Amino acid sequence: MRSTTTRRQAVTGLLGTAAALGAGGSAGASAAGPAAARSAGTAGSGWYTRLLARALASRMTLEEKVGQLFVVEVAGQDADEVTDAAAAVNERRYGVRTPADVVRKYRPGAVIYFSSRNDDNLRDPRQIARLSNGLQRASLAHRRGVPLIISTDQESGLVHRLPIPPATELPGSMALGATWSTADAHRAAEITGRELAALGINQNYAPVADVNVDPDNPVIGLRSYGADPQQVARMVAAAVRGQRRGGVASAAKHFPGHGDTGQDSHFLLPRIEHTLEEIHELDLPPFRAAIAAGLDTVMTAHILVPALDDGVPATMSHRILTGLLRGELGFDGLIVTDALDMGGATSQYPPDRASVAAFAAGADMLVLPPEMDVAYEAVLAAVRGGEIGARRLEESVVRILARKIDEGLFFGPFVDERRAERIVGDAGHVADARTLTGRAVTLVKNDAGLLPLAAGARRVLVAGWQTSSAPALDRLARAVGARGGQTATVLATGGTPAQPVIDAAVAAARSHDLVVVGANAAAGAEPVAERGAAQAALVRALLASGTPVVVVAVRNPYDVRRFPEAPAYLCTYGTGTGALTAAVDALYGDLRPTGRLPVAIPEQGATGADLFPLGHGLGY
Repeated sequence: MRSTTTRRQAVTGLLGTAAALGAGGSAGASAAGPAAARSAGTAGSGWYTRLLARALASRMTLEEKVGQLFVVEVAGQDADEVTDAAAAVNERRYGVRTPADVVRKYRPGAVIYFSSRNDDNLRDPRQIARLSNGLQRASLAHRRGVPLIISTDQESGLVHRLPIPPATELPGSMALGATWSTADAHRAAEITGRELAALGINQNYAPVADVNVDPDNPVIGLRSYGADPQQVARMVAAAVRGQRRGGVASAAKHFPGHGDTGQDSHFLLPRIEHTLEEIHELDLPPFRAAIAAGLDTVMTAHILVPALDDGVPATMSHRILTGLLRGELGFDGLIVTDALDMGGATSQYPPDRASVAAFAAGADMLVLPPEMDVAYEAVLAAVRGGEIGARRLEESVVRILARKIDEGLFFGPFVDERRAERIVGDAGHVADARTLTGRAVTLVKNDAGLLPLAAGARRVLVAGWQTSSAPALDRLARAVGARGGQTATVLATGGTPAQPVIDAAVAAARSHDLVVVGANAAAGAEPVAERGAAQAALVRALLASGTPVVVVAVRNPYDVRRFPEAPAYLCTYGTGTGALTAAVDALYGDLRPTGRLPVAIPEQGATGADLFPLGHGLGY
């Protein structure tokens, strides 16, 4: 962190004029300064930082203070020049044309990047860095300009925002959990942080701190490090430290814990029936560990937890955010909501109440309200009318400004666009990611020593689940076909194969020497039970064909409980090219599997019995 004298000089300059802080600077201005400051930042701001933040807040209008509470999305790849399609999205949401116009209209505290949601923010490193610089210039151009927190959800694995390539393809949380290595979690997070920081992104909404104990959890699953709360706590703490070393702030999510639910809060409001004792023993340890590691941000969950506050979602619960998180756990960083346009929020709170309720409960920043104009005016009216006290508003604004000071953003928030191209996808990052991915591969079953495959020419049928956005079978087949003497045929059977599709797969299997089945019962529009039953029928039919069968779980490791008779079962914890290439390397013995299950796999329909226990893993 910069010295107190340097920080005083920089922020004093801001008090006089935004231009003194480089509002009109070049794209490469101060590129090293913010990164250095961020790498040394901590969640708990010192007294002098808070003093400076209060001085800044005292010069802001009420409207500017309310603007700081919001995290908005913008459509387009450039701050000032956008396509007509992107402009139409911005006009529909905000009544203005460009991302810079959105920043000028609301003076938000933060922006969040997406490649989806019609935002199209993330194309390549230089473009992303240019967008970040442009948004910062727009935010600083006002006479009381304040730099932006620029954020995204780069969890890696299942949830990632940066385009891969050029960004480094890293293993996701459960894959890292299978390594049981905090050093691996730290290194993966450090690489993530370095690449995000180079792009001008200074806040990552990761790591996931949920402990996944429900095999059918539709929203967390692979996004969790595992089912052991103490091990998850160690991995989360390592990730927090790693991202800080890489140069970005971390956000542990989803508080107070979203790992034991069969419903997705993107669409519904899940209910967590844990007792108070279970919450403290199972859900809270990762958040406690993250806070002890210097956590910057906590993201809330849109869930009901009756043991903590009956009938009130955690995001809108004063008992949970202020009482538990601030009071009992002693967290003094930023509290941000999960997206307020998710079903878990909108199911009970209309656009004019969701943001007010979350802010009154203790949230500092309000992410993606479904109707920004309505939400902004509602919070403004709540302060003017006394529903929210001026002191409560001041607390959050000071906390937000202090974060920006600690992150080094007031020293010049710009990044070098040419350097971004060098850092993102750096050869050293890619090499380390390949090693980390290989360590995660977990051999769960290997009856009769089918694996590793013996040498010799082989015709391989690669069948099972894939989609256009996650072409798992194509990636497996390419890795098989790249080997001498091996030919691979792809037969996509879908997530819920019907009997004619199964019959066709069996017929194809009889003309091949090996079948590799890509299993994934976790993804699709149908219920998990329906998908799982259909995929189990496919596996059993292929086993009866007489051709050797290897099942590769390309997402959650739990699928084997639906077809425990499968002789060989390998877990990759992801559908990325790196994960599936590592799986094929393991099939042929070029990679010796060392991963161990970070979750227990229960018997299907059983009460408490484990088919494979936590920590199980075979080798050869």
